[in-house]
This record gives sequence, structure tokens and C-alpha cells, in this order.
Amino acid sequence: MQELAGKLTAFDPEASESLKVISYFDALISGGVGVDGLLSGAAVLSGTIAGAEVRGRTTRRDPDGRRVEIAPLAEQHPRRTGDGWSVWLERVGVPFASDEMIVERLALAIDLLSVRWNPDSTLEIAIDETRSADERAAALARLQIDPGMRLRLIATSANDTPVGRPSTIVATKYGLLRATIDVQEDPRLPGRAGIGTWERAENAPASWGGAVVGYRLATDEIPVVDSSILGAMLVLARAYDPAHPHPDVVALRKLDERTTQILLALAEAESIRAVAAHLGMHHSSLQARHEALTRELGYDVRTTVGRIRYGAAELLRRLTV
Repeated sequence: MQELAGKLTAFDPEASESLKVISYFDALISGGVGVDGLLSGAAVLSGTIAGAEVRGRTTRRDPDGRRVEIAPLAEQHPRRTGDGWSVWLERVGVPFASDEMIVERLALAIDLLSVRWNPDSTLEIAIDETRSADERAAALARLQIDPGMRLRLIATSANDTPVGRPSTIVATKYGLLRATIDVQEDPRLPGRAGIGTWERAENAPASWGGAVVGYRLATDEIPVVDSSILGAMLVLARAYDPAHPHPDVVALRKLDERTTQILLALAEAESIRAVAAHLGMHHSSLQARHEALTRELGYDVRTTVGRIRYGAAELLRRLTV
């Protein structure tokens, strides 16, 4: 499906977008996610609030996956209704071309859930920070996991096959990912993965947040990233909204590859001369580039504060979609 969508992009962008929506919801459905996961997915795809009323319970989620409690600022449109359920989007302004398709697929997924009557994935609830402590504790009980048990979450591609441990597909602000519980010190991982911090099971959402960050930071060279290595930086990374990048991040994204290499070398090396020798540049030429970059960025990466600021911006740049 993804390959077909790619081929259609050049011929019919709207058709390609529709196929992507279909593929996205197919992955959610096959992953066994519940109502909240489906709503989070719809909100991510549409960029606005998605809502559902199932058997008298109304739930609304924003594109960051958070529950929305405030009164709607827009009408519920488009909207679909079935036997005991309704789904909709809440968009201020002109509807997007993909809104109808998103609600159509959301309605199909909710209808399938109503037939199975499995409105929420147990693991999905256990790692959802917007759920109450009692709801998460009940979910852990159904998974036969003691709230005080030590565990961590692993984030992998949504396409990865579960490995005999509790696992589910989750809609995140970075797209669909597979969440898997891990209780081993050295898990066998299939490829790219992010590992969350060790936590008590009752704090599973914190571990999942770290696992998502680790997955985003993983590369071909370093396919598995343990988020615990970030220390206090993990707090910054988890709070970051990739849809609204900080100006420092925007500035780094504008740099070409060569300038990015120079900037990194300037931040890490002990002297300008050492950087010049490493990069094969003349000392005076590098000095001029250094001064120009300082003016462009608004800070000097060779100062203590500048190194911290650059390190934070570079971390967030890698998390930006």
C-alpha cells in the first residue's frame, strides 16, 4: 500500500493522500488499538481535534494525543454515526481535503471495535499519561503486572512483529510506533529501536515517552538508542513539540552539510587551530566562518553557554519531523 501511494503521488496527490490514510488506519486496526488510539491517530493525520462518542462515553483527542476537556471551538464536521457510536473532527476554518477520508476510516475502525467490543487496548491504557492512576492500575492488573514491578518500554516500527511480550501499536506525534514491554536487561531487538528508562510499572508512561525519543534519535549507524543516556536532556526532549520548532532549531535546519560539520567541530574541539587542522581549512578562513556563524545563530558555540544551547538545539533538530 505504501509503495502504491508513493507511485501515485506524481499523478494524483489527492488519491495518494487517501491511500496513506487507508494504510495508516489499517495499521492501527491490525495493531489492535482502542478508541483512544484511533482518535489520536485521526488527530495526528488531520492536525485537529478528533472525537468519538461510544456507548455514551465521549472522548476527544488533540494532535499531541492529549485528552481535550474544553468545550469545542468548532462544529463536529465531518461526522459519522453508527450503532451506538459517533465520530467527528473539530476544525476551525476551511475543512481539509483529507478530512472526509479520515473520518470515514475512523468510523470503519470504531465500527469494527464495536463488533468486537474491545474499546481500549490494555497496554495502550497502561502507557497513556493522560489516563488516571486507577485506570492504568486496572490495565496493569489485566496484563498481570504488579504496579511496583520494574520494567521499561521499547519503541520500534509499527511494522515490527511482536516478540511474545505485551505489545500494541500507538499513534504518537511522530507517527505510528509499536510499544512493547521489556523486563530484560539485554533484549533482542529486530532493528531500529528506542529504549525507555527503567521505571515502576505504575510509571510506564514515563518510560514510553523516553522510548519514543530514543527511537527518533536512532540512525543507521546507531540503530538502538537507550534514552537513559540523555539524563536531564530527556525532560527537554519529551516536552518538545516538533510541529512548532524553536528558532534555534530552525536556524540549524537551514545549514548545509558542510557548515553543520564545521559547527559541530567548533563546539567539540579545544581550539580553532585544532578544528582547522581536522577539517583541512586555513586558520583565518575558519576564524571568519566562526564569526559569521556566531552572528547568524546569535550565540558562540565555543562558549560554555553556547555549547549547551547548541547541544539542546541539535538534539531537538533530530527530533523534528
